[in-house]
Amino acid sequence: MRRVVRAFWGPRPEPVETLAGRWRQTLEHVTELLPAAAPPVRGEWRQVHASGPDTACAPDDLTAVLLDAQGAEAWSDLTGTGLRLIHTGADGWAVELSGVAGGAPQFLLQSLVMTVDAPDGAIVPESELLAMLASVWEPDFGDVSDDDILDALEDGAGFTVGDPVVGRFGYLSAARAVLVPDGPGAVRQDTLDGGVLLHIAAPGDIDTIVRVYGRLRDAGALAPLRRPLDRPTL
Repeated sequence: MRRVVRAFWGPRPEPVETLAGRWRQTLEHVTELLPAAAPPVRGEWRQVHASGPDTACAPDDLTAVLLDAQGAEAWSDLTGTGLRLIHTGADGWAVELSGVAGGAPQFLLQSLVMTVDAPDGAIVPESELLAMLASVWEPDFGDVSDDDILDALEDGAGFTVGDPVVGRFGYLSAARAVLVPDGPGAVRQDTLDGGVLLHIAAPGDIDTIVRVYGRLRDAGALAPLRRPLDRPTL
C-alpha cells in the first residue's frame, strides 16, 4: 500500500546549512521509524535528478548537494531549493522524500512530501512520521493521505489542491490549533510547538475523514494562507 505523509508551509528563507540540518534530521528519523524501508545496512540514499541517473547521497553530503541544487536553479532564493531522495528496502518496502524549502515564494507553498510503499498488512507508523515532519520542518499544516482520500475530498468536500487538508492524520500549526472546534470527531494530541496532531480515522474510513475535514474547514482551521504569501504559517 502506498501512502503520503506531507508537510506544507509558506515563505521562510533559510541558509543552506539550516536546510541541510533539517534534511539530515529527517533522514535519521526515517531510518529509525522505517527500518524496513531505509535500512542503513542496505546502502545509502539515492538522489533523483531531473535528468541522468540517480546518484548516492549520504547525510554528510547534504550541504554540498543542496548547494549544487541551488546553483542549478537560478530562482532558488524565491522558489526554494528542491531535493528528491529515495531508499529501497526489501520485500516491497521503499520511501521517497521530495522537498522544496528555504525560499520566499509568493504563491506556491514550500513542502516536504514523504511517499511510503509497504507490503499489504505491514504496520507503518503514520502518526509518528507526521509528528516527525512537524517537529523537523515546522510547517503550517500536514497530513497522512492516499489517492482515495484526496479524490474523495475533491469530489465530495470541495477540497482544492494546495489548500490546507487533513487525512487519516493531520497536523495544524499553533494558530490553526486554536480554531479546532470541540469534539470534531478526532483524537487530539497537542505538540510542543503549540500545534496539534489529529488522529482522525482508520485506513479505509473515508466518510469520517470527509466529515471531519468539513468541520475543520467551516471552523476556519483549514483556511488557506493569504496570497501573495507573506508568512510561513497562519
